[in-house]
Amino acid sequence: MSLIRSCSHCGVSNRVPAAHLADTGRCGACKDPLPPVSEPLQADTALFDEVMQTARVPVLVDFWAEWCGPCRMAAPEVAKTAAEMAGQAIVLKVDSDQHPELAARFQVRGIPNFLVLNEGKVVHQQAGLVDHHQMEAWLRQAATVPA
Repeated sequence: MSLIRSCSHCGVSNRVPAAHLADTGRCGACKDPLPPVSEPLQADTALFDEVMQTARVPVLVDFWAEWCGPCRMAAPEVAKTAAEMAGQAIVLKVDSDQHPELAARFQVRGIPNFLVLNEGKVVHQQAGLVDHHQMEAWLRQAATVPA
């Protein structure tokens, strides 16, 4: 599975394999750098599983729902984490109403619920609103945990 990312220089669409979301690549047309993903990615089951199997950096997963007030409050913190940890982590957002099977897989009972994985293994899980400093600390710690 690949994501389509547009080059900021020439606008050409480029396919980026899930395994390379945290890497700096090159545009296939103009050869300008394509920076690592720096925003949260809306994940369905296929993208989630692909990232879990191929990510070489820690992954933060935000389980959320449209109707959830605390989830909406967490969204800017999640986005800031994705921007500040670009190249060092991948941030996924999973709508627990649209993908209840993913929420059930990790026993998500309350949202927002944050999950940190390293090499496909859960290293931290916590429900409730937290700021980007806490999320970044979890990701930095996960990077040091042997898988």
